[in-house]
Amino acid sequence: MEGFVGPRVYSCYNCRNHVCLHDDIISKDFQGVNGRAFLFSHAVNIVVGALEDRRLRTGLHTVGDISCADCHEVLGWKYERAFEASQRYKEGKFIFEKVKIVKENW
Repeated sequence: MEGFVGPRVYSCYNCRNHVCLHDDIISKDFQGVNGRAFLFSHAVNIVVGALEDRRLRTGLHTVGDISCADCHEVLGWKYERAFEASQRYKEGKFIFEKVKIVKENW
């Protein structure tokens, strides 16, 4: 089908495994370990690591690092719990660091 454009996808920068969709971005105004990061509502083809309490810029959170299911590169983290009420909107959401993902189908 000529001219058909599929969903805009982000992939692991290391192995090009699809990990998230552009349409699932909640915010581009986050900071990761390596710079700018995006908050996503959903993720695919990832593995969530052991949970730990981590003090981040916005307070204490329980998070698990997320890794590519194919190459095991750490791409960001998943928020499991926010200890401050104002941060609870992040629970169950995913942070992907911009330098760890690449655009596909754009």
